[in-house]
Amino acid sequence: MADVAHEPRVEFDTTPYDWKHWRLSVDGGVATLAMDVQEDHGFRPGYELKLNSYDVGVDIELYDAVQRLRFEQPQVRAVVVTSAKDRVFCAGANIRMLAGSSHPFKVNFCKYTNETRCSIEDATDHSDMTFVCAVGGACAGGGYELALACEEIYLIDDGSSAVSLPEVPLLGVLPGTGGLTRLVDKRRIRRDIADVFCTKAEGFKARDARKYRFVDQTWPRSKWQAGVDARVQEIVTAHGGPGSETGIELTKVTPTQSDEGFAWEHVVLTIDPADRTATLTVTGPTSAPPTTHEALHALGDASWALQAFRELEAAVHELRFNHQDIGLILLHARGDAEHTLAWDAAIQSLRDGGSWLAREIQLFQKRTLRKVDNMAKSLFAVIDEHSAFSGVLFELALTSDRSFMFLDEDLENGLWVGAASFGAFPMSTGMTRLEARFYGEPEQIGAVKERLGERIDPEEAEELGLVTASPDDIDWDDELRIAIEERISLSPDGLTGMEQNLRFVGRETCESRIFGRLSAWQNWIFQRPNAVGPHGALTLYGAPERPVFDFRRV
Repeated sequence: MADVAHEPRVEFDTTPYDWKHWRLSVDGGVATLAMDVQEDHGFRPGYELKLNSYDVGVDIELYDAVQRLRFEQPQVRAVVVTSAKDRVFCAGANIRMLAGSSHPFKVNFCKYTNETRCSIEDATDHSDMTFVCAVGGACAGGGYELALACEEIYLIDDGSSAVSLPEVPLLGVLPGTGGLTRLVDKRRIRRDIADVFCTKAEGFKARDARKYRFVDQTWPRSKWQAGVDARVQEIVTAHGGPGSETGIELTKVTPTQSDEGFAWEHVVLTIDPADRTATLTVTGPTSAPPTTHEALHALGDASWALQAFRELEAAVHELRFNHQDIGLILLHARGDAEHTLAWDAAIQSLRDGGSWLAREIQLFQKRTLRKVDNMAKSLFAVIDEHSAFSGVLFELALTSDRSFMFLDEDLENGLWVGAASFGAFPMSTGMTRLEARFYGEPEQIGAVKERLGERIDPEEAEELGLVTASPDDIDWDDELRIAIEERISLSPDGLTGMEQNLRFVGRETCESRIFGRLSAWQNWIFQRPNAVGPHGALTLYGAPERPVFDFRRV
């Protein structure tokens, strides 16, 4: 197994000029996103990306492409995900890359690719932009999982091309990006048929794949392109034709780096490796929000509501991949609370008025907050005398495992709950964070709503259940210090499992099951000798030796 110290730093900031593995073309209301993985451009040395197999570098480009389609090409109504290579769509995640990666890297890689695929589904559900997948060749594992994230799947009927999820029979692991969940939850395939499919390494060719709903349409090679084109045009027509919207450019989100950490314009991330803690501070807007779509559009990607959350997402990615020893994040919010509330209200009003850009900004804020929810690190909100947890920034306090609010009668500190907390930013379960917080006492939500937009002082915040504790100036330093020291002394494995069980309550969705059920089991399986031991299936993939299993089931 590789040591994490030997893994290169992961950089997520990219542009289409930097892409090596994807081709994007736009023709009116149709965009074509073609996978063309360059074998010799792996994220790190030691493997070749054969047969359009992918690693984290390929997926960083895919994620960037999806975001750029939503912000830069809003007139697009149908996106065709396909392959630029003949007779192959995608062989899935590169096996050599996985076998040579540390356990934390594998798990974070799966989480990131899951979020990329969820962003595709989010675009189909909310952005008037339907993603479809044209599988013109062999499609296995993560390749089929990418297809499953699309609304419709088309498979060429050429006698050899097939879709498959061969991870269990060939590698002793699970499909890592939601394949099992999407089969039964999204496509609603019968459990017994799914069982056959997931243990049949070669998968299903066109006839059976269409019969059992693993794909939506099939055409022979002679009619393949015409069939795909006709169906895509039907989708564009159903959307009312190509849109007339004009997009905005997404520029790079590059921080200033120092020995202490990273500083963007609105977000500062300070790293304390000795204490295994990080301090993440988000500063609210300093000016009044735009009141028209035209004014918002003129700001481009520099509007606070978009830029601050792109910076927050960058900080989350930085913490996940490049600072795995950090166990506790201390969340701070600074700035003018009323400005943040005003921005929330303006974005919601513009979205209600039909602004596609306001819609996309709010959806991006939602997705970024979900990434914070899914952090495999403890989260403490520190609401001190300088804090401004209001509106969308108050959602950060609600993501936290605990929140501490400084009590001092001589200070005017407080927190402000905005309308955005009552539906604009649902968690992956579909519940608001207030609904999740007060799952056992829903009457509290009404009590909180009565204070909408008003300053809530520390004592009332504790009484309403919005914070864990509100120590006074005598106890503040000691109570916070003791809580931090206790947290970082505990087993990170136990904490990760505990936090993920406690953060998500009540009903579930396909997305929440992917991050809860799949991530937990894959995390476990990636450490088991049946998969990654010296005689495990993942370790020996491609070797002449057969894997040796411990057949005890637990």
